[in-house]
Amino acid sequence: MHNAITRRTAVKSAAVIGAVTAMSSLIQGTAAAAPQKPQAEAAKPPTSANGWPIENEANHVSTVWTRPAAGTGLQFDVRIGDAEAILVHVVRRFHYEVEQIQRGADLLGWRKSGGLRKELPESNLASGTAVQIRPGASAKGGLFPLQELVLRDILGECDDVVRWGGDDAHVDESLFYIAAGPNDDRVRKLADKLRGWAATPGEGAGVGVDVLSPSRRSRADHLARVQRSA
Repeated sequence: MHNAITRRTAVKSAAVIGAVTAMSSLIQGTAAAAPQKPQAEAAKPPTSANGWPIENEANHVSTVWTRPAAGTGLQFDVRIGDAEAILVHVVRRFHYEVEQIQRGADLLGWRKSGGLRKELPESNLASGTAVQIRPGASAKGGLFPLQELVLRDILGECDDVVRWGGDDAHVDESLFYIAAGPNDDRVRKLADKLRGWAATPGEGAGVGVDVLSPSRRSRADHLARVQRSA
């Protein structure tokens, strides 16, 4: 009798074990066949209006540093690299040919994003891709006709990569900013051109140009029409 019970118990135990094993295999197979949920994408850093990443500080663990505008005695906080090459060129030509920029509050670059309206071009200051020249002169009509003529020549030289806040719906004549994103080839090409000029005697900012020449006027006027209508 004892042996019979033992055999029956053994048979039942084997059956239970077999059922559990089969169920486990079924669950594992189902889990393996189920599609895996994709991992959440890493949060993208906030960007300014022109698509460049915003920086929270300058001169420390940042792409924004205080840089000189050669030959002017001026310096400002700007995104190093291509944006720097372009905006330094704009500042130098403005200083030499439009109006002398005074040190200090007359030239402002990067600013913390707090207080800047992210939907407006002023937010580009927070990514180090914009500069304000004479911030107090932001209202429309702050330039004499000849000064604006030279300014248009500077913009024309920048191949539609730099935009002037005087042409924006929300006018700010003190604001100049990169109008193309960080992956736009035009930014690199313009920066390379300007770096080449800066390294070549007789070219670049500080060298007298005839802003009234038909070719330069035509280019500047065309760009002005394009940017005013954008």
